[in-house]
Amino acid sequence: MTRGKFLFVPWLRVIATLAILATLLPTARAGEQNLKPVRVSDHVWYVQGDSGMASAANQGFNSNAGFVVTRDSVIVIDALGTPPLGEALVVAIRQVSDKPIRRVILTHYHADHFYGLAAFKAAGAEVWAHRAGREYFTSGEAAARLAQRRTDLFPWVDEHTRLIEADRWLDGDTSFEAGGLHFRVSFLGPAHSSEDLLVSVDEDGVVFCGDILFAGRIPFVGSADSKRWLAAIDVLAGLKPKILVTGHGAHSTNAGADLTLTRDYLLYLREQMGKAVDEMTPFEEAYARTDWRRFSKVPAFEAANRINAYGTYLTLERESLAK
Repeated sequence: MTRGKFLFVPWLRVIATLAILATLLPTARAGEQNLKPVRVSDHVWYVQGDSGMASAANQGFNSNAGFVVTRDSVIVIDALGTPPLGEALVVAIRQVSDKPIRRVILTHYHADHFYGLAAFKAAGAEVWAHRAGREYFTSGEAAARLAQRRTDLFPWVDEHTRLIEADRWLDGDTSFEAGGLHFRVSFLGPAHSSEDLLVSVDEDGVVFCGDILFAGRIPFVGSADSKRWLAAIDVLAGLKPKILVTGHGAHSTNAGADLTLTRDYLLYLREQMGKAVDEMTPFEEAYARTDWRRFSKVPAFEAANRINAYGTYLTLERESLAK
């Protein structure tokens, strides 16, 4: 009995130790992302997220964020989708420059683009976004999305994650100079979101377009104003930027060509769901009869397409009633 007792107690200690380590693993994993900045011009870098939807597999890293190193400061565009990713982005910036991070400009207030803001506030940065983004916090959408992310992206989003509003809410277009570079911030919403902003770096011919362009994957449409989104794409193509840094996917050096997938997908959604609305066909029947083969192999199709189609169906119903 004595011998068995002494054998049993160490095993209990081993099991208890393993249990404690298991509770610590999420915290350890939360800081694992090693972001590699991609340089696209003399002053501009960005980091590229996974091509799919935000998930535990990619730790919420499915969007892009960029930064511009000026003579005396760093300007950041978007902050990624979890607090640890925001911290990792600061580390990535520090691989390139030790200049102070002065400002973060949000292209829009969707979770995958701003949940990393806390790291930048801790670094002393000021946050800019368009005033239309304030509705995100007052409509209940912010709280609902945070609850979903705490479930789906734990431990990278958890009970300590806080949502940060802009320090400066923009009313429309603006411009500023920082460290010898000239920036133009242009309002294109409502399109993908109600508050879509473009950020142009004049000297480098670079435009950050947020989620106006999803490169190499199906865009998330949801309840977006797809009609205005298509108009925004035309505006963006007309700018003819040398380099277009997208909200998702690789940067583009041929904006006209690379905008084609997003434009064609939105047009097809509107065509097919518009036909269903005109014929008063129920959504499920319309969705089942639609030929999706052109887009079905594109990344994020399975996760996003039904949501997109249903949102577009409802949007076109509203447009029809408004005529």
